[in-house]
Amino acid sequence: MSLPRHALVTGGSSGIGKAIAQRLASAGHSVTICGRDSARLQEAAKDLSDHGAPVTSLIADVSDPRQVRELVRQAVETNGPIGILVNNAGRNGGGKTAELTDELWRDVLSTNLDSVFYVTREVLARGGIHEVDHGRIINIASTAGKQGVLLAAPYSASKHGVVGFTKAVGKELAPQGIAMNAVCPGYVETPMASRVRQAYAGAWDTTEAEVLSAFEAKIPLGRYSTPDEVASLVEYLTTEGAASITAQALNVCGGLGNF
Repeated sequence: MSLPRHALVTGGSSGIGKAIAQRLASAGHSVTICGRDSARLQEAAKDLSDHGAPVTSLIADVSDPRQVRELVRQAVETNGPIGILVNNAGRNGGGKTAELTDELWRDVLSTNLDSVFYVTREVLARGGIHEVDHGRIINIASTAGKQGVLLAAPYSASKHGVVGFTKAVGKELAPQGIAMNAVCPGYVETPMASRVRQAYAGAWDTTEAEVLSAFEAKIPLGRYSTPDEVASLVEYLTTEGAASITAQALNVCGGLGNF
């Protein structure tokens, strides 16, 4: 059973974030999605609404703490106290470590890790989550947050940080009745997944199709997970039945990682 609450989903305009918004809105929650690209955000909001999952959309760069403060203020003003926070916004990024630029390193860490801290802090301080029964914070990490990924040091470092942050803050919030977990997707077929394959194809001087075959060969199920499969676990973690699950990092990866 899932009590209706206000859910804020960052990076909700495509891929996993959009699938999560669809699931939570369909479950009866009021959903606010945010993103940096106005056109993509509006398109996602219209598509979700057309499929019976109306959402509120707000433009925000969650790697900027000033924009995060305004995002949370507007979200609460529009849909009330935030009872569910899904920190999903993220980006890929990597290459040979000796050739990584300061700008790439900083942007990956800022987008993937700093944003999780900024939004979580703001929701705890001013988002009203303490006023809501069964508050939930769910951070979208990665199996790359549990193991190193070749040519993806910035991404792996950022996602390891998300897992560590989740475990620490999850313990802090448990006595207050707020459950906090990380969901760790493996290979998921999203627009970002295609960009990742293109990057590896360039690094390995091969084709994207060959990279896809190599990646699928590593997955025991033999295929990428879907955004909806990730969203399904997120939805479950918002239910009353998941109340005792907290400070965990749970994989959705087709058996790619069993740690």
